[in-house]
Amino acid sequence: MTRYLHTMIRTADPEATVRFFELIGLQEVRRKDSEQGRFTLIFLAAPGQEDVAEVELTYNWPPEDGSAPEEYAGGRNFGHLAYRVDDIYETCQRLMDAGVTINRPPRDGHMAFVKAPDGISIELLQDGYLEPREPWASMENTGSW
Repeated sequence: MTRYLHTMIRTADPEATVRFFELIGLQEVRRKDSEQGRFTLIFLAAPGQEDVAEVELTYNWPPEDGSAPEEYAGGRNFGHLAYRVDDIYETCQRLMDAGVTINRPPRDGHMAFVKAPDGISIELLQDGYLEPREPWASMENTGSW
C-alpha cells in the first residue's frame, strides 16, 4: 500500500507562510527545530487531515557566518512529494526496472528519492523498519534530488 504523506515547500519567512496557510484554513500541527541541520520543519494540515495530507514548510536557517541566506529560483522552493511505502526496496527495484533513476538510494532502509518525469522530487519513506541491505547500502547518490 502507498499513502500520500506531505508536500514540502521551502520558505524564507516561516511565520508569514504559516499565516498565509491559516488564511486558507490550514493549521500548524507540529514543528521541529534541528540545531545540527540548521533548519525548522513546520507541518500544516486542514482539520481532520493531520497525518493524512500535510504541507511541510522547511526553513533553512541563515548561515552562521553572516552571509546571505540561499535564494531559491526556478521552483526550487517547492521541495518534494512524500509517500510511505510497504517495502522501500521492492518499490525502488520496481522503479529501477522501469528505467527510473534512484537519485538517493535507500541505503538506510528508510528513505529514498526519485524524480517524476517532469523533474518533481518524490521522497519514499519506509513504513516501519528494514535492515540496510545490498545493493542499496553501497549505492551512491545520482544527480540531484
